[in-house]
Amino acid sequence: MSRRLEGQTAWISGAASGIGEGVARLFAAEGANVALVDVDIERAEAVRLAITEARALFIPTDVSSEAAVRDSIAATVAAFGGLNIVVNCAGLVHIGPLHEYDEADWDRLMGVNLKSIFFSVKHGIPYLRRNARSYVVNVGSISSFVGQAATPAYTASKSAVLGLSRSIALDYASIGLRCNCVCPGITDTPMLRHHLGKTGDPEAALANRLRRVPLKVALAPDEVARSVLYLSCEDSAGVTGTSLVVDGGYLAAAEWNAE
Repeated sequence: MSRRLEGQTAWISGAASGIGEGVARLFAAEGANVALVDVDIERAEAVRLAITEARALFIPTDVSSEAAVRDSIAATVAAFGGLNIVVNCAGLVHIGPLHEYDEADWDRLMGVNLKSIFFSVKHGIPYLRRNARSYVVNVGSISSFVGQAATPAYTASKSAVLGLSRSIALDYASIGLRCNCVCPGITDTPMLRHHLGKTGDPEAALANRLRRVPLKVALAPDEVARSVLYLSCEDSAGVTGTSLVVDGGYLAAAEWNAE
């Protein structure tokens, strides 16, 4: 590793599994102190213990709560002496048509997927602005660009994540902060496996989804993490207010048949 993040501190939500875990492990390998922010205590502790290349701190946090996010950022700064990078990976998916949602379903998903970004930036800015350069990377989705059946709240939230990322980039460029959005396609995470498990034949369900992907494979979380790393250091100097799509070619074609 090139230790591109040596001496930096990163606050990472959703760090107990999936893309968030991949980001935490990669950032630590690159020299960053990492604050692992999640509600899954058992998994997050396992990730923390597995990180040996840098300092890691687990902070149990419900990111849909402003007070919890505020306190976790303060704890990060207290532990590591500053804050350079905010990565918002936490996310939920609710499956079903819109008329079957109740208000609590909608609000919970929006709280985790969207409001958490508002909270992390609001309470991170007092510390991020102390740096000559700082970074916010939000994890969107291919659903930031196209609709997905039976996921109306998720699709709405991910479209909003991309728009919010652009606004953050504009509002804080003057303090040296760059904000971008990584938009993954089908990624082999515990959340994906959970939903595939409800189909009766998870492998067949995954294979059917991948028929739409020109590269024919699901992404690994660490592959998406490398794109987050790129946007969290000066390798991407000058890049702000945009999206980096990592989807195996999913969005490149109106139609695609792998056969």
